[in-house]
Amino acid sequence: MNPHLKPLPSRLHARCITASPAQVALTLCMVWLLAGWANSAHAESIARAQYDAPTQRYGHFALGQPHEYARLVVTTDTGRRLVLDLPEDEVFEDLAPRQVKLAAHDPTELLTIVSHRQTGARLQLIRLQGDRLVPAATSEPVGTPMRWLNPVGVVDLDGDGLAEVASVTTPHIGGTLKAYQRQGARLVEVAALGGFSNHVYGSAELGLSAHHTVAGRVRLLVPDNSRRFLRIVEFTAGRLTETGRCALPAPVTGAVTPTSASEVSVRLATGSHAVVHGNCGG
Repeated sequence: MNPHLKPLPSRLHARCITASPAQVALTLCMVWLLAGWANSAHAESIARAQYDAPTQRYGHFALGQPHEYARLVVTTDTGRRLVLDLPEDEVFEDLAPRQVKLAAHDPTELLTIVSHRQTGARLQLIRLQGDRLVPAATSEPVGTPMRWLNPVGVVDLDGDGLAEVASVTTPHIGGTLKAYQRQGARLVEVAALGGFSNHVYGSAELGLSAHHTVAGRVRLLVPDNSRRFLRIVEFTAGRLTETGRCALPAPVTGAVTPTSASEVSVRLATGSHAVVHGNCGG
């Protein structure tokens, strides 16, 4: 059975059960029943999302101005426009919402970075609920204002069919790579490893890290604190473990982009640099 199809409403069953036994009546009932079932199978979903209402009420500007926003605007696949406004003590400290699914059959949600005036940045998933946008799951905040985090990606790190959220907390002052799993309305930290930086303060470039599948295993490619080494990290047995470290001729300042099964292009202060991460020693 198609997992996206909903059970038939009981009122449809009742009407068919009481229909005339004549073949014509039965045929018409089945056509009507199947049409109602097909219509119920479509659930409205998020098609596009963006931040709006730039504001200076927080004033950290880790990504440069104007990248702190008071509002999230979503357009659904039916053309509806929905808005979520944050309270006065919070902002979206981010460039754009990320459309994600933590499981294959889940509806599309938005991964955002929300910063609070007292507790700093946190990860927050936002979903569509009827005619509203609502928080779906949230991580613990950094705990200090003017402290930020930069996601690496949303990907199934351990092969169990459910995606983890990987992110670097405080990439400007000694970053920690963390893996989160969803547990109800919480994004729970399940593993952490120190010594990373995937962002340059004041830059709007967020892609200094990436995930890459090699021989069936997902690896996280994240620069070290100096951004002079690209560290290769796996999530196994509930732990983040470094499996390789690639020396670079200059600091990473731009995107880390997979270009083949074993190679990535890394944008350095001196230009693009190819890294074959299978050649990097542990």
